[in-house]
Amino acid sequence: MDVSQNLKDAENALRDFISAVLRRKYGTAWEDECGVSKERVTAWRSRKETEEKRHGEAVDARLIYYADFYDLPVILRKNWGGEFSDALGNLKDVEWLLKELEKYRNSEAHRRELLPHQKHLILGISGEIRTRLTRYRSKNETSEDYYPRIEHVRDSLGSAWQYGINAYGTMVVAERNLRIGEAVDFVISASDPRGAALLYRIKTIHGSYDSGWTGLNTLSITFSESDIRAMCDVNVYVKSPREYHAFDQYDDIATFRYTVLPPQ
Repeated sequence: MDVSQNLKDAENALRDFISAVLRRKYGTAWEDECGVSKERVTAWRSRKETEEKRHGEAVDARLIYYADFYDLPVILRKNWGGEFSDALGNLKDVEWLLKELEKYRNSEAHRRELLPHQKHLILGISGEIRTRLTRYRSKNETSEDYYPRIEHVRDSLGSAWQYGINAYGTMVVAERNLRIGEAVDFVISASDPRGAALLYRIKTIHGSYDSGWTGLNTLSITFSESDIRAMCDVNVYVKSPREYHAFDQYDDIATFRYTVLPPQ
């Protein structure tokens, strides 16, 4: 049981959902209106700046990823109703789920070995949170409780596609040019309303690279001579193992555009 990854996936899905809902409600500066103190938001920004100094452009640009876990229930409580209650249900139930996750999350962080029943509880709570969010998105977008959805894709250059900010079919344009021989890594977060293990794939639109379908959600492409062009587009796909899919052979897609230059 990969408890740490399941817990991380649920936490990240919740962070992304919170930021997407509040961005629609308050705009791009939603953090200043989200209900936590100014001191807490300042602490988030300070952590982000520290990471940028250490790692440059490869850090996660989403400010909510620098919030403490205990900030999330505060934000939900202050903004409850609307999309939050539609997606997650009863506030008290959600607060209990998050309280349990935080308790065992701290155990994981301090490397305290969990008992089997505790691991099963984490898997159950994590799965329940992600399933509620995925069902809500699927109902809004497809009128069905069936197809998986991409939650977030980040490349190693710092570009990101995020549900709620990027609509289906929109493209993320990388700000830095590349040359042949350079590699870009992708980390894909997606979930399925029926809890299936998903398959992932990256492929250039013009066909020079195709990873094929894999169960790994971290994929990489190294640009070659055939990729030299002003608009080298890379599609990121996900699909369930089921027979039917939202779009022919896949269920969801995100596109990244790069400029690949000739050798110097």
